Amino acid sequence: MQLTGLIAATFTPFDAQGKINLGAIPDMVETLVANRISGIYVCGSTGEGHSLTVAERKTLTEAFHAASAGRMKTIVNVGHNCLDDACDLAAHSAEIGVDAVSAAPPTYYKITSEKQLVKTLGKITSAAPDMPFYYYHIPAITRVELDMAEVLRLSADMLPSLHGIKFTAPNIHEYQRCLEESNGKHQILFGMDEMLLSALGVGATCMIGSTYNFMPGLYHAIIENFRNGNHDAARAYQYKAVQVINAFLKFSSLPAQKFIMRLVGMDCGTVRLPLQDLTAEEQKALETELSKFDLKRWVKGKERISAL
Repeated sequence: MQLTGLIAATFTPFDAQGKINLGAIPDMVETLVANRISGIYVCGSTGEGHSLTVAERKTLTEAFHAASAGRMKTIVNVGHNCLDDACDLAAHSAEIGVDAVSAAPPTYYKITSEKQLVKTLGKITSAAPDMPFYYYHIPAITRVELDMAEVLRLSADMLPSLHGIKFTAPNIHEYQRCLEESNGKHQILFGMDEMLLSALGVGATCMIGSTYNFMPGLYHAIIENFRNGNHDAARAYQYKAVQVINAFLKFSSLPAQKFIMRLVGMDCGTVRLPLQDLTAEEQKALETELSKFDLKRWVKGKERISAL
């Protein structure tokens, strides 16, 4: 399986009572399809996956997978501090027929070596041995800062279902090393939206990100201009993305992005504790800051116009 283009890390919609709002998911998916998103990454950091119960994660996965109806690839983060729960989630994903599973490592008891990490991932993948698996490398959150090229090397014998890595870190030289040393055997998915152009420069072909939900047209413009050799335009579009990201990073990132989703017409509700929604004052300040960027220009609505 080869993943290409933009994959959106989906938000989990909650209602006013803090329960998953399953009714919001079909419209979210239709918008992503209309915006040429090639896949969804469910229950990741953007989706508050680690704040959901196992039952909620299964229900959410089923809803997103059903709504996508084969029009996009569905990848599910099954990572959990309890490996038996991670195995349960992986087996469930295989049972309902998603396209791939992924996992961030356990984070309470720290993983300190590449061999320990691969052994841990091996237990998770044993529950769904025929499913393509992508390791979720996000050291800023997990604090698991290991050599990903070495993980790929060890996986040749120890982790046969490994298809690649979701590489969410700013170290482009390490990302490039993984691309080069995997020699096409593994796919290294890039996960830093504000550095997409840098990743394209070293060979990225597939990217996963949260801001692809609400300004996908901007990233399509970066990719298309880069591929057409219009590098000045690609840089200009990338800088617009950087400016928007810098604007919401002045606040708590995920609550700010859920507020942006509301601004562009895709209300995903609140966040779940321990995260906290933006205050009214913060919402006003962020909306004022974002008004100069005309975000609705970069996302199509439900009318699903065929071209940007």
